[in-house]
This record gives sequence, structure tokens and C-alpha cells, in this order.
Amino acid sequence: MLNGLRGLMAKIFNPVAALLLRIGVSPDAVTITGTIAVVITALWAFPTGHIAAGSLLIGLFVFTDSLDGTMARLSGRAGKWGAFLDSTLDRLADAAIFVGLAAYFLRHGESEWATLGAIVSMMCLVFGLLVSYSRARAEGLGMDGNVGIAERPERLLISLLAACIAGFAHNDAIIVYALGFLAAASIITFIQRIMHVRKQAVAAVNESN
Repeated sequence: MLNGLRGLMAKIFNPVAALLLRIGVSPDAVTITGTIAVVITALWAFPTGHIAAGSLLIGLFVFTDSLDGTMARLSGRAGKWGAFLDSTLDRLADAAIFVGLAAYFLRHGESEWATLGAIVSMMCLVFGLLVSYSRARAEGLGMDGNVGIAERPERLLISLLAACIAGFAHNDAIIVYALGFLAAASIITFIQRIMHVRKQAVAAVNESN
């Protein structure tokens, strides 16, 4: 479903991408600008208690994340550099979101949820980065690491949707439960990727023997 939504957004963004290219805007500039917007919003809106507004704004920026890819394809400049920049800055954006949520709990969270909320936020940050790193490291070794139940789109959807609902409902428990589930899913995905890569490595050794 999420892949289909991304495809739909790419089609919608085609006219916008073409316009930006005509006026001289590069795909890299869009990637960098989008990341800066997410980081600033997450590190300002969440710590200051504006979690509903912050989630909506970040969600908008995330949905437009496919704009740079559309521009790269239309201009014929899709390549390894663009993929590297996009993936690397995605990690920065993700980190800002979960650091912002942790800061929200430490500054504005309901007392009974504040500590737990900060803990699960940081768990989502750490294991989300490990999920991404394990795939990148596997691919760097010539193996496939693209398995698991908690890919980046799912992680963003769950965290931002929960924060938005919690903001309107004034109920921090919604975020804590959602992030707790997300942290568990990320841990499972990390383990799945380790086992998947190990299976490939063992198979390669057996074939060489």
C-alpha cells in the first residue's frame, strides 16, 4: 500500500518536478531543503509541545520526499550520488524526529509517561538506525539485506500518525504505545536482517567449498 502511495505521489509530482528543473533547481537542492525542513520542524515543534502541528508538517515534507527522485529521473541524473545523499539525509531526518519526540516527553510529557516516552523514543532512534545500517552493510558486502517488518515508511507512518492523534487527543499514552510497538518491530527487523545475511554468508561459504 505504501509503495503504491509513493508511486501515486511521484505521478502527482511530475509537473512540479518539471517546473523546478526548468527554473534551474537541482534534485540535490530539493533533497537538502526537505531534510533541513524536517530537522528544524522536529527539533522545534516537538520540544515546544506542538506535536500535532509538527507531525502534520513533517508528514507533508516526507510525502514530498519523492520529488527529488522524480526530478532526477526526468533530468536523467539519477545515479549513485543522488541515492547516497538521499539515504544519508533520511537518517538525519529520522534522528531529528525521534530526538524531538524524546525532548517533548522530557519537557512536556505527562508525568506518568514522560520517562517511558523518552526511552521508547530513543529506542526507536537507535534500532531504526541499526535497521538501516544492517541493510547498507549487507549491500556493501554484495548481499541482500532488504527484509523485515519495519521499513522506513512504516516507521514514519506509525510515529507521525501516533504523535498527531496524541496531540489532538492530549493523550501521551498513544505515542508511548505506538513507539513501544515500533521499537519492538525495529528490533525484530534488525534480527531478521542479521539472520538473512548470515544465511547468505553461510551459503556462499558452502558453495565455495
